[in-house]
Amino acid sequence: MSPPPVVQGGAGGGFQDVGREQRNMEYQPTPAYISLGSNLGDTRDNLRKALNIISDLDGISLVRASTLYMTEPQGMKDQPWFANQVVKLSCGNQWTSRNLLETLLTIESDLGRVRTERWGPRIIDLDLLLFGSEISDDPRVTLPHPRMQERAFVLIPLLEIEPDLHMPDGIKAARLVDAIPHTVEDAIIRQA
Repeated sequence: MSPPPVVQGGAGGGFQDVGREQRNMEYQPTPAYISLGSNLGDTRDNLRKALNIISDLDGISLVRASTLYMTEPQGMKDQPWFANQVVKLSCGNQWTSRNLLETLLTIESDLGRVRTERWGPRIIDLDLLLFGSEISDDPRVTLPHPRMQERAFVLIPLLEIEPDLHMPDGIKAARLVDAIPHTVEDAIIRQA
């Protein structure tokens, strides 16, 4: 049960329920964007499993999911291509960027991810791209994701589900992808 509203007198004898406005602010869900990737085993099934686990988390609902794209590896080129996807979540007020990231790392581990070499093959990769308009340079959770603006395989699916997205600093996300040399053909992303 919620507390009774706080009623204050306004100019001209009117009253305003400031408690209702405060309660609505307290329960506003936070949008979060997650990038999912896999290039080992049944990549589509790996993404499906991860998305099912994320969708079942208490206080989180799946808002939108992009097309599944096949993308060439970045960094370390001599490995299988990746299946990539971006999803938008609605996170209840019990979620913070830090506990969401920790949960994503636990899901990766539970699905068999072993971190051996940077940018190497992986059964699952879950990256927290954005959490509301939060900006953080904390080494435990850096937001926006520090390399998302360099990655067509992140920005293309992100813009598919949120075409007018602005980054927390106000830059339009579409401008970022325009600066990356890439091609997209039949859900295949190649980046130079």
